[in-house]
Amino acid sequence: MVINWYPGHMAKAKRLLSDQLGRCDVVIELCDARLPYSSRNPDLIRMIGNKKRILLLNKADLADANITHAWVERFRSQGVIVSTCTASKGSNKEVLRLIDDTAKEAVERAAQKGVRKTVRVMVAGVPNVGKSTLINALHGSGIAKTGDRPGVTKANQWVTITPYLQLLDSPGLLWPRLDDQVAAKRLCYIGSVKDDVVDLPMLAISLLEELLAIRPEPVMERFRFNDASLTGEALLEAVCKGRGFLLKGGVCDYDRCCQVVLDEFRAGKCGRFSLETPPRKIALTSKTAPEENRDEQT
Repeated sequence: MVINWYPGHMAKAKRLLSDQLGRCDVVIELCDARLPYSSRNPDLIRMIGNKKRILLLNKADLADANITHAWVERFRSQGVIVSTCTASKGSNKEVLRLIDDTAKEAVERAAQKGVRKTVRVMVAGVPNVGKSTLINALHGSGIAKTGDRPGVTKANQWVTITPYLQLLDSPGLLWPRLDDQVAAKRLCYIGSVKDDVVDLPMLAISLLEELLAIRPEPVMERFRFNDASLTGEALLEAVCKGRGFLLKGGVCDYDRCCQVVLDEFRAGKCGRFSLETPPRKIALTSKTAPEENRDEQT
């Protein structure tokens, strides 16, 4: 299964982001805590350049807490301002604190000129990592349109959080060439790429095999089968039978099975899984941003 998806609106999204970057004091880059490597766009990192940036590992409640902590330490060792969040739940006061700290220098410079500065923050990342959900949480209402699929946010939208803080909700941005097919596949797992442009049975099988390799017990319990060595079509068949995804005559309903597997992983119903662990150093790859040494990733 080869994944290469870069529809026309991605090029438009990139232009929209470029046009607005100059107006922003801080950029919040969101990634998915379950895959902090694959869900970061190297094009976006290059575009941001030296601008003040906060990296948020969102959906931390769906990831392995110990592995997420290791990622945070790893990024901090590289000088990155980083934190975790669960935008869909609870308070995000830590995000507001990070914005205040990161924008402090610009606010103080303006104050020296007698100006009360309005801090403008761009919220950016690949599709479906929770950008609009974070903005809604900070705003306290559903002001930004959300959805559990890519492409919901079509254009830039400025949202006023306080009289002196504005957030920019931006469209999700993928990079033109998904040279790293492991990363591309994992982006499909979390819904950053539309399901209708990939081979869902192959995707569901690959996801199940990855989850079984990490921690088989909750996967087998969730999908009601008892052989962790299953692979390929036999694995899907076991899930169909275990969960009762059967058509007339006992024929496996693979379409329903694949969609349920993906939907339940995305919602965290399979348990807390981290698909990527902090890396070991290797040479730069095509997915590597020049200013951040991407290391070997599992």
